[in-house]
Amino acid sequence: MNYCYIKGLRIFSFATRDQLIEFVDKEKKSLIAVNAEKILHATEETKSLINQNIGYADGIGAVKALRKKGFKEAVKIPGCELWIDIVRYFYKYKTFYLVGAKQEVIQKTVEKLRQEFTGINIIGYRNGYINSFLEQEELVQEIREKKPDIVFVAMGSPKQESLMQKMQTYHPAIYQGLGGSFDVYVGNVLRAPEWWVRNDLEWAYRLIKQPSRIKRQIHLIRFLGYIIFNRI
Repeated sequence: MNYCYIKGLRIFSFATRDQLIEFVDKEKKSLIAVNAEKILHATEETKSLINQNIGYADGIGAVKALRKKGFKEAVKIPGCELWIDIVRYFYKYKTFYLVGAKQEVIQKTVEKLRQEFTGINIIGYRNGYINSFLEQEELVQEIREKKPDIVFVAMGSPKQESLMQKMQTYHPAIYQGLGGSFDVYVGNVLRAPEWWVRNDLEWAYRLIKQPSRIKRQIHLIRFLGYIIFNRI
């Protein structure tokens, strides 16, 4: 068994990214990033969505919780990097569909992917502004008809997870929720410098750059307390 429950959330432990990619290729479910904040503030709806799919440790808090549970080889797998690894792993023989971000961002994302991964088969894409039930139904129908092997949805939680779950019921495939990853990919949003990322301090860099995040980051201290006193 390569998962455990932390505060009611089922989180899978992976020692490498390749291990995760091979696993989801067999399971054909949605990849959902899990961090300390998501664990602390999970609702019954988000718990249900994550527990039916593949929750993985996107943040260092989730990694520490897994290691506390005995998964010593658990590693952090940032979702904004993972989706590119998935593209690199499968682009020669699987089909892709992209949903999310503003129209100009999704277009730049598709153009850049086609430049970097020659021959990638992107069979459809659209922006993330789905403002009506009809638009959602049209998207689900298109997924059902085109049957992509991999679908990336960049709309933010829990909206993207709910949409992926609906699409999954009509067309089983690999799905991944990406938040703002398309903006990062095309350079609209900059990640922390490599040193901060490598040393699991990306959260601290964000806090320095955006002090208003303190209200969110204060929960990390609370979560650390749960780990120290074995309350996870």
